[in-house]
Amino acid sequence: MKALRLGLLALMASIMPLAAQGAEKSVAITQIVAHPALDACRKGIKDALADAGYVAGKNLKWTYESAQGSPTTAAQVAQKFIGEAPDVIVAIATPSAQSVAANTKTIPLVFSAVTDPVGAKLVSNMEHPGKNITGVTDLSPIGAHMRLIKRIVPTVKRLGIVYNPGEANSVSLVNLVKSEAPKIGMSVVEAAAYKSSDVLDATRSLVGKVDAIYIPTDNTVVSAFEGVVKVAEEAKIPLFAADTDSVKRGAIAAAGFNYYDVGRQTGAMVARILNGEKPGDMAVEGVSKTELYLNLRAAAKMGVTVPTDIVKEAKDVIR
Repeated sequence: MKALRLGLLALMASIMPLAAQGAEKSVAITQIVAHPALDACRKGIKDALADAGYVAGKNLKWTYESAQGSPTTAAQVAQKFIGEAPDVIVAIATPSAQSVAANTKTIPLVFSAVTDPVGAKLVSNMEHPGKNITGVTDLSPIGAHMRLIKRIVPTVKRLGIVYNPGEANSVSLVNLVKSEAPKIGMSVVEAAAYKSSDVLDATRSLVGKVDAIYIPTDNTVVSAFEGVVKVAEEAKIPLFAADTDSVKRGAIAAAGFNYYDVGRQTGAMVARILNGEKPGDMAVEGVSKTELYLNLRAAAKMGVTVPTDIVKEAKDVIR
């Protein structure tokens, strides 16, 4: 009978999730820059892990560092984390993910808020990524964004876009904008901002050349979004964004993902790996649900009246 009990205990230990066994695991988070959308993503990851039984400070070692917008710092953070050999490294945004991927082929890497994982050479196959990498992609529904701009401001013919040409994520999005905008009668005028301090001047370069401005999920520009808002308000240029957190900062509208939910989706994948699954066997996940956010106060400052039917569609309206 004693041998039977011991056998049952051994069997239970082998099938119980590690979180339930109380074994400490370690997760290291590297994030390219701090701004509301990416910060919400990080919080979602942490909360999802807690829901799965991995609680920071109890049975989970949680380490976080921001690269403060610098690819060089992102590489340094990646090398530091790899040296510490955590159970999983989570990289928020493309430059951070690329830095980790370039330096380890063995430590599990889960990326989040990456627009084009194939174009960024993180994975070659979305369904079967293989190796040590998987994650969540936040590819924006660019066609829907273009149509929303046209519905709110039907007279827009020249659309300005500010972005960092050095960020693979942004280049992919701009190429999509250049493909979708002409379908509804808009041409695209680009303005480059290679670092946050370039954003204000890049936006000013669009004054007199465009009828509206669209900001994609570009971390360099979003981290300095107040400069874009300042120019848009002064020049009365309607401003639109891809991420909903930018609406409360001064964009008229955004139909985008809830980045806290993106983080929770990422955190669930991390928990599966901590429980024993291999990242290479887990398909890259997309985000399908979008929410419309409006800022009518910002619209008034830019001389725009948002149609009532669009206001009724919004999840959140700032009046």
